[in-house]
Amino acid sequence: MSRPAPEALRVAETARTIALQMMSERGRGAVLVGGARVDAALEALLKAALAPPSGPETLFLTDRPLGSFGARIALARRLGLIDRQVELALHTLRRVRNAFAHSTTQASLSEACHHQPLTECYRQARCNPLWDPLERILDDQLRSNTGSADSMALDPALRDYILLITILVAFLEATAQQLSPLQPPVSMGFVGVSRSNAPAS
Repeated sequence: MSRPAPEALRVAETARTIALQMMSERGRGAVLVGGARVDAALEALLKAALAPPSGPETLFLTDRPLGSFGARIALARRLGLIDRQVELALHTLRRVRNAFAHSTTQASLSEACHHQPLTECYRQARCNPLWDPLERILDDQLRSNTGSADSMALDPALRDYILLITILVAFLEATAQQLSPLQPPVSMGFVGVSRSNAPAS
């Protein structure tokens, strides 16, 4: 039986760390922290794919073109960095995060308005080979916490949300680590159009 590749082991360990960290969050905090972690991972992915700035990095500031979660999702998809299913999942997370951020009542992931759109995201994410192992890790951690002051069972909606966040963050980060800045085959200058990868003479 072949051993997992080092890259796969790194992704698995990153995912385990994220999942255990997310377990400390509940309710609104879990949704907002989870959304922020995915947003940060998406920003890192785009920065890895884009040419470095000629000065201070301002493209991702709030009032700039890539300052919003939605804009980052759209660009990542247009650049081919994420597939259609991941794009839809990210937009769903963005809408749920925004709803929780602006809610004046005690919102819950179990509510139909949040649970129904997330259900398809969970179905897609369950195809990831890390879903089942991470689910067992969460269950084992909960059992090991039995009797502690902060022990609190995870309801299924929160558990699935944590697993979704974990897989998205771990694989966005893993993709970013394997990227080099995209280089178009041609670029425009004042002298005209030149090829970026001209063969050596």
